[in-house]
Amino acid sequence: MRNASLRKLTVGTVAAGLLLTGCGTTAEGGAASGGGTQEGPVSGLRVMVPNSPGSGYDTTARAWAQVAEEEGLAETIEVFNLEGAGGTVGLQRLVNETGNADMLMQMGLGVVGAQYSNQSEATLDQTTPIARLIEEAEAIVVPADSPFQSIDDLVAAWKADPGNTPVGGASNPGGPDHLTPMLLAQQVGVTPTSVNYVAYDGGGELLAGILGGDVAFAATGIGEVTEPAASGDVRILAVTSEQPVEGVDAPTLTEEGVDLTFTNWRGIVAAPDISAEEAQRHVDLITQVHDSEAWQQVLEDQGWTDAFITGDEFGSFLDEESRRVQGVLSELGLT
Repeated sequence: MRNASLRKLTVGTVAAGLLLTGCGTTAEGGAASGGGTQEGPVSGLRVMVPNSPGSGYDTTARAWAQVAEEEGLAETIEVFNLEGAGGTVGLQRLVNETGNADMLMQMGLGVVGAQYSNQSEATLDQTTPIARLIEEAEAIVVPADSPFQSIDDLVAAWKADPGNTPVGGASNPGGPDHLTPMLLAQQVGVTPTSVNYVAYDGGGELLAGILGGDVAFAATGIGEVTEPAASGDVRILAVTSEQPVEGVDAPTLTEEGVDLTFTNWRGIVAAPDISAEEAQRHVDLITQVHDSEAWQQVLEDQGWTDAFITGDEFGSFLDEESRRVQGVLSELGLT
């Protein structure tokens, strides 16, 4: 299957790299394969977000769509949400739109895992790969009033009673927010199959669960908790990147003595069976967004890492990620 990649995942015996408004676009001018230029702004483009408003996918889709409009690259992009089943409800909708060159879907590592955990009939290898946009560290986060002041405090309680130390995430099994605590568990001596993982459909619902005390801790994209952390609502115990995240007052897991790095990612796919020219128009649009100063400012403001690849290169990445996710889930005893 040509599905998504886990990039840079280092954990004990698991050394697999892990790195997370709906219908397409029509252009007034075509673009030759290999990179042409549009004669006018894209119109009629809809971008589907396969989970809830306020989620990482939602934030990413709306950010690049806004840049495209403000830069005059597209007219009135519609971004809409179709949530459910870890993104596979949206994936099924996209696959059903075969040949529709007016549909894109924001997606990422979470949709890769959800294909397997939900035994989805629709799969990413049926879609048309457009681009990978960003990478983002995960954060290990607790409510502000949590007794856990450090990763060591958390691990001690978790090892003593994993069933009564629930961990939340905005991913179905196989997604980044699920894989992060599972890999962390394996690394610190908690049996992954004993982990009490609570899945939420999007970052907004997860934050409510954290603040409501429904989970003892959570794993989620750093961008989804920087503002709550800055306002004192939550506390970030550690981040999963190789280096500390600028502007975030939290150590890396490796600095805390846990040999684990993990990076989530997000990208864009189109409906199946669109023409090469139609796919190239999407690639050209996203490339122009990526190359703009406005998008570079978005990356800085959101704390996202530029991870841009397009077309066939992104397709190969998806194939690799699919194999790695399957392998990690199998090794952790979760499939």
